[in-house]
Amino acid sequence: MKRSKKYREKSEKIDRTRRYALSEGIRLLKTFENGGFNETVELSLNMGLDTRHSDQQVRGTAVLPHGTGKTVRVLVITQGEPAREAEEAGADFVGSDEYIQKIQEGWLDFDVAIATPDMMRGVGKLGRILGRRGLMPNPKSGTVTQDVGKAVRDAKAGRVEFRTDRGGNVHVAIGKLSFTAEQLEENSRTFVDAIMRLRPPGAKGQYINSMTLSSTMSPGIRVDQQAIMAEMRQRG
Repeated sequence: MKRSKKYREKSEKIDRTRRYALSEGIRLLKTFENGGFNETVELSLNMGLDTRHSDQQVRGTAVLPHGTGKTVRVLVITQGEPAREAEEAGADFVGSDEYIQKIQEGWLDFDVAIATPDMMRGVGKLGRILGRRGLMPNPKSGTVTQDVGKAVRDAKAGRVEFRTDRGGNVHVAIGKLSFTAEQLEENSRTFVDAIMRLRPPGAKGQYINSMTLSSTMSPGIRVDQQAIMAEMRQRG
């Protein structure tokens, strides 16, 4: 695959023989800012898990302290008192059967869908539509809950969902290139801490094989995952 001149110039700044400390890798990534647009920063982990086994999959959420830099449109499917709570918490769309019908007709102008348990019989009909887009409410991700106020606030504040793919990889957006290095580092550590706490009991050997930082238009920067993991263990 032919790369652009700018991409090649960025690649030349990266020492491929080493793994960077997280703070150092972020500072290097920040030098790639080009002013063209505010690129998303992603942290990618390759996990030492055999995801063919259900007890070796990782799925969870983390609320990033500095958000993701993205405006999140939240839909809450509920009725009664929880609807009022959702509106007060700042949900963009709140309703019940009328939104289920709209989605069935093709409406998808939202980024996060939250539902109360009593609405899941109707929401279950949307599995084929929402599931393939990663929008289906799920108790494991905190998007099927009676506490819709907290769920909306978390989504707006920068909650990210993550799960291992078939190759045992986890990818999550940790902010924008315009964030300060300190903000990106704090978001990264929050995400890694969440991953560490979700280590499956059946996981053997190395838990995180590799960790890579990148932005939308940049090559990847390998990060010293062992140092971060050791730090997280010390913190408990």
